[in-house]
Amino acid sequence: MKLYEQLADSIAISIQTGVLRRGDRLPSVRQTSVSRQVSAATVFQAYYLLESRGLIIARERSGYFVNAGATTIPNLPEPSANQEISPSEVDVSHLVFEVLAAIRSKAVVPFGSAFPSPLLFPLKSLGRMLSAAIEHADPWMSIDNISAGDLELRRQIALRYMIDGMQVTADDIVITNGALEALNLCLMAVTRPGDTVLIESPTFYAALQSIERIGLKAVEVPSHPKHGVDLVAMEHAIQSHQPKACWLMTNFQNPLGSLLTNEKKQALVSMLARYEIPLIEDDVYGELYFGEQRPTPAKAFDGQGLVMHCASFSKCLAPGYRVGWVVAGRFAKQVERLKLTTTISASVPAQLAIARYLQKGGYDKHLRRLRHTLMVNQIKYIEAIERYFPEGTRLTVPQGGYFLWAKLPDGVNALSIHRQALQLGISIAPGPIFSAQQQFQEYIRLNYGHIWDASIEQALIKLGQLIQAEMK
Repeated sequence: MKLYEQLADSIAISIQTGVLRRGDRLPSVRQTSVSRQVSAATVFQAYYLLESRGLIIARERSGYFVNAGATTIPNLPEPSANQEISPSEVDVSHLVFEVLAAIRSKAVVPFGSAFPSPLLFPLKSLGRMLSAAIEHADPWMSIDNISAGDLELRRQIALRYMIDGMQVTADDIVITNGALEALNLCLMAVTRPGDTVLIESPTFYAALQSIERIGLKAVEVPSHPKHGVDLVAMEHAIQSHQPKACWLMTNFQNPLGSLLTNEKKQALVSMLARYEIPLIEDDVYGELYFGEQRPTPAKAFDGQGLVMHCASFSKCLAPGYRVGWVVAGRFAKQVERLKLTTTISASVPAQLAIARYLQKGGYDKHLRRLRHTLMVNQIKYIEAIERYFPEGTRLTVPQGGYFLWAKLPDGVNALSIHRQALQLGISIAPGPIFSAQQQFQEYIRLNYGHIWDASIEQALIKLGQLIQAEMK
């Protein structure tokens, strides 16, 4: 990144985290130049960039002021310590499919989608890589890639682990059809029908669907919207219910957006190791951080091979290519065999295209651009929610990803709002789809991974009106 872009991002993060709030005056160009040890021209460029994105505004003879950012919407309260933790059968698929069916039309404003806008990805570049990869591919590639996946792609992924300070080899990695297949393979490798699995509450609905499909029971452990899963409650659940596995998102959890600290990740891994419980770590949002560096996966603290780290390129590079992977530790052989007996291998052309893209070195530049867009989007969405949603709305402010988890005012039913919003061409994700017991009746998840424009703002205005009307 250019120096002025780095400075602009640093200021944007301060707005996103609330250090700078709407109406605050930014330091003068001269002050910033001295404090940041950059030229005045660099500061001017950074301020112009922030102004063009609507984050700050210049006032004649007064300087620059913050023009965006939430000021009054509080974070969600901590979950109740008295929340019941017991195994339950899972039956949410009908509700999930109802919600997913609503986002297939481009005419619907996709706040309920699980993906960011496809317009944010370098699809033309990937297309060129795909064409070149197919043209120069060895015909035997389709055989060689069964079932661990393309060696060069695995090597490129291993290099990214190395950059993050983790010792992972190409042989440790199994390429899958997206992260969801990796997660399912891991779950099948360590459980049998009737077993119990620990999950967060709320949790990603696909985890619930996987548990339901395999015939497992779920124990929901409460999670804080900022700090993540409650480790005290988790240990109590382990002692009470003897789970066979644990499925968690440690970085920018869906739907909360929570992020576990390194200390908490280390404590989590140590606790699970004491009880010999495998951790299935869903880390598909780890690259979408707004801070200085990628948050460390829990896998980095795994000394016993019990953590199965799953990730993909679907959320950060190539959503339609369906290329994911898993570093499965001591369960690698079982996962690879399950892969061979189910889907055999991921798409070879897609693997070759992504490997080629990573080789060319454009991935990190794309990620920087994507992260900045998402961070600016988050600020604008939160500002609009503050303006258009009724008093009593509460909201998370994640440090990455592209989801907001909102508690609606008391008495407002999320499923009712979901069905009314669909009639207006707006999708949301209602809270009950994120719980085995269909809790969170007053919560919704909103996707801010779609480029801000007038249609997005109008949709948020209409949502606010629906919620207001429901309160009467």
